[in-house]
Amino acid sequence: MVPRFGHGTWIGKAFNDTPEMLHERSLRQEKRLERANELMNDDSLQKLETAAMARSRSVDSAPLGNYTIWKNEYRRGKSFEDMLRLMQDQIIMARVYSGLAKFTNNLALHQEIETQLMKLAWEEESTDIDQEQRVLDSIRDMGQILARAHEQLYECKLVTNKLRAMLQTVEDELENEQTYITFLTQLASKALPDAIHCLTMRLNLEYHLLPLPMRNFPRRENLENPKLYHYALFSDNVLAASVVVNSTVMNAQDPSRHVFHLVTDKLNFGAMSMWFLLNPPGEATIHVQRFEDFTWLNSSYSPVLSQLESAAMKKFYFKTARSESVESGSENLKYRYPKYMSMLNHLRFYIPRIFPKLEKILFVDDDVVVQKDLTPLWSIDLKGKVNGAVETCGVTFHRLDTYLNFSDKHISENFDPKFCGWAYGMNIFDLKEWKKNNITETYHFWQNLNENRTLWKLGTLPPGLITFYNLTQPLQRKWHLLGLGYDKGIDVKKIERSAVIHYNGHMKPWTEMGISKYQPYWTKYTNFDHPYIFTCRLFE
Repeated sequence: MVPRFGHGTWIGKAFNDTPEMLHERSLRQEKRLERANELMNDDSLQKLETAAMARSRSVDSAPLGNYTIWKNEYRRGKSFEDMLRLMQDQIIMARVYSGLAKFTNNLALHQEIETQLMKLAWEEESTDIDQEQRVLDSIRDMGQILARAHEQLYECKLVTNKLRAMLQTVEDELENEQTYITFLTQLASKALPDAIHCLTMRLNLEYHLLPLPMRNFPRRENLENPKLYHYALFSDNVLAASVVVNSTVMNAQDPSRHVFHLVTDKLNFGAMSMWFLLNPPGEATIHVQRFEDFTWLNSSYSPVLSQLESAAMKKFYFKTARSESVESGSENLKYRYPKYMSMLNHLRFYIPRIFPKLEKILFVDDDVVVQKDLTPLWSIDLKGKVNGAVETCGVTFHRLDTYLNFSDKHISENFDPKFCGWAYGMNIFDLKEWKKNNITETYHFWQNLNENRTLWKLGTLPPGLITFYNLTQPLQRKWHLLGLGYDKGIDVKKIERSAVIHYNGHMKPWTEMGISKYQPYWTKYTNFDHPYIFTCRLFE
């Protein structure tokens, strides 16, 4: 099919045509019509299409007008998926011409294209045996309609503008979908799975039925022994804490030298205690505390506790204008993440006060899995620094300007915006150096300055980067691998050679949102045959 190029649109009164020129133009028009008639016979049409397809293969990108190629070529040597892709291309151009037809008041063509679009949409969803032949027929019919639409409506600028408008619409829709997905992801990540809630309730009940003499853990003499390997774990998730402890003990060369200090809240204290009373980690030592029992931890001493209890902070986190809806934006939802309102999240700045007789301690988050023996960490020379951590900065990202507000003079005058960031989740702390450098007091100073959240918005990493500025010794990356809670592209070899893997992010391994290919590294340390876990139907 050869479209008429519409020369008549520019032949008119604006030109002073002589009789000779009109005669020549008439001859050219007759030749074009004769040529068009020749092309309309099947043999010529077949040769033309074959030649066009051969030329198109030499071009890297898809040829313009691909939507006008139909049945003959795709019947031979093309897969059904190729035909469907062609049909999708036709749908795009059909929407373009449908809009142009309506814009130019060509309602008959507009209706014809819309009818054919409905037919193609039905073919895409159909699974009938005869679908392939019907798709071929639909492609042929749509190709003919599009060729006519091209003749009647094609104008480069209009088509370009229409495609640009469609692209913008699709981008807006994609952005809305991504916002909605982020919203649902963050909303789901805040919720405790029913199975873990069930487990916590069962354990709490059993603990309160347990006689007082049976609530004590063995080996209490190890709790303050500085020659042993001490861990600090602050968590309200019983199952997550058990995986951290189990994975550490199972990979330790001498579990008897490892001491785990678990701090939780009063709601989960019974469950956390009961779990480890029922499931002691071999010869390792366990101690469970609740932070509400720390009499020194009050609002007059701790600025963050005072701020968390303030009406202004509660309004910031819970005011109705910051509603849990897509319209409020996924960015706002993260400010309502419960852990940011939990004192458990801020206890990491009080470690020497909690464990005053210890000299070194390894702080771990409850969303990590230990895969190697960690005892060499206690022998690392921190070179007078307080914090041993794996750095996270690349060429331009995860530096201080990512986390802190450098438009504030308190930040800009004291810190380098390109200073490298590091990760919480597995940190070896020298508590002697901590006390010598007044780390907790430094934290209090900056926390007071940030009462109105002008220096940083949320979390414990920004104040940590400030508090341990120039006091952090980089560790080898093999010790701590991050990203298993959001990055689906981590190399398996990198995971397997890492001492600690960290499920930081919203896709926690104990939820249905967890990245399935990473979950086995976590579930291998969970006893699914345990009667409490079995009856609570974890992962069912």
